[in-house]
Amino acid sequence: MDFEQVIAVVIRVVEAAGAAIMVLGGAAAFLAAVPAALRADTRQGAYTQLRRNLGRAILLGLEVLIVADIIRTILVDPTPQSVLVLGSIVVIRVLLSFSLEVEMDGAWPWSRWRLAGRGPDGVATSHPLK
Repeated sequence: MDFEQVIAVVIRVVEAAGAAIMVLGGAAAFLAAVPAALRADTRQGAYTQLRRNLGRAILLGLEVLIVADIIRTILVDPTPQSVLVLGSIVVIRVLLSFSLEVEMDGAWPWSRWRLAGRGPDGVATSHPLK
């Protein structure tokens, strides 16, 4: 096996790991949500927890897929065109990750301290800012 074949296998393994993280993480999120949805005392928060866990699985899987794209571009095809394609893919995935984070948390990343009742310096406030 030569270097390019080894790298091709590594890339496929990393891509498979990214896909597996999303599929298995999604399945685990659904399996964890079923008991919570069936109990009356935890039913109300089950949907929110499901969305959060599913979003985390998707985000982690996307990060792993970005690693595969970077390896492919740097080691297999380091042409200006492939670097531009990689840059586009990374920008799209970062925007997707950013929107998923906002969707999961319900707030912009720079506003999270307001929801937590803490000041921008991390010190607890007596009442959260609006």
